[in-house]
Amino acid sequence: MPLFDFRCSSCECQFESLVRGGDVPECPQCGSTAVEKLVSLPAAKGKTKEIIANARRQAAREGHFSHYAPSERPRRK
Repeated sequence: MPLFDFRCSSCECQFESLVRGGDVPECPQCGSTAVEKLVSLPAAKGKTKEIIANARRQAAREGHFSHYAPSERPRRK
C-alpha cells in the first residue's frame, strides 16, 4: 500500500497514511473524512555514490569482495 500525505479540510491537520486505491482516510485529530491528497516529494535515489562507497568500505572491512569488479579487488600475495 502506498504512503500518501493528506490535509484535513476541517481542522487543517497534515498527516501521512497508508491507503488502498479507493479508501478515504480519517483525520487523526478530528476524525473527518474531508481530506485532500497532497503532492509528496519524491524519494531520493537509493544508490548515490556516497552510499555505494560506504557499502564497499564496509564490505572490505568484512572481507566481502564479490560485488567488486576484478580490477577493483585487492591483490593478494
